[in-house]
Amino acid sequence: MNAQAPTGTDPLADLLNGVRTTGALFQQSALAGPWAARFEDGSPLALAVPLRGPAWVTPHDGAPVRLDAGDVAVLCGGAPYVIAGGPSAEPHVVIRPGGRRTVLDGRAHGTSPGFGSRGAPGPDDPVMVSGLYTVESGTPALLLSALPPLAVIPAGQGPCPVSAAALEDAARPAPGRQVLLDRMLDLMLITALRAWFTRPGAEVPAWYRAHSDPVVGQALRLLDADPAHPWTVVTLAAKTGVSRAALARRFTALVGRPPMTYLRERRITQAAELLREPGATIGAVAGRVGFSSAFALSVAFKRVRGISPTEHRTGAARAQE
Repeated sequence: MNAQAPTGTDPLADLLNGVRTTGALFQQSALAGPWAARFEDGSPLALAVPLRGPAWVTPHDGAPVRLDAGDVAVLCGGAPYVIAGGPSAEPHVVIRPGGRRTVLDGRAHGTSPGFGSRGAPGPDDPVMVSGLYTVESGTPALLLSALPPLAVIPAGQGPCPVSAAALEDAARPAPGRQVLLDRMLDLMLITALRAWFTRPGAEVPAWYRAHSDPVVGQALRLLDADPAHPWTVVTLAAKTGVSRAALARRFTALVGRPPMTYLRERRITQAAELLREPGATIGAVAGRVGFSSAFALSVAFKRVRGISPTEHRTGAARAQE
């Protein structure tokens, strides 16, 4: 069954609209000789794109998968994986949280613009681009639940929308560099995910079908249109014409989470966007998205995203510098 959006709604657009990173690690590496890197950074989402290949990606507990030039690999879940020049190459470097590199002879290195090479890369050697979404990126939980540990989009199905020349130019130290790299990574990821979810024969996730359900679809539209409203399952059920128990059961089965959990995540996503605005206070944002106080927003934000609203806002401000 092809993943076509139900008439009059575009759940994929709503899902991808939440894909927005801040301070992501974006690396372009020219590689020479036998090379392999093991990623143990814990990123909830990561991209790997060989601009000049081939390369191999081996997910945790999975078999090696070949990537040719222009293919896009999306890795989901934060489990370790290996990117290498061959299917059986042994890693010589480990990428840890924050982009820290450790060469496997025990020497530690700081954040690096690449995986590292063995020898000087030549004009025909592989060139890899990798993008690591940080926890602060606030990747939508709904998106993570809909992806496998490794999704590969062939170049002909979802070509990389950013040229090698543009990536090289963006990597130069200059004002606004991080913002430019963040938006490039977002564009690459959204293009890849769009191709993945709409590919021929794609299995339609339950949350995607939910938008065309006469009851759950209506509930989703109500929540999305006004997340700040003091919704309860009872008021939502009354609006959709079913019992409280029936709505809760049907919503959870199709969306994968109860209505109020979905609403909380929706509010947190909106709060994260509002906190990027200059001069926004946590208290003011809390009221705009439906939380009773700054404290209530802070507790929920920390639970969902793993960081406080203040830490999120500070990271967003630094990325704008």
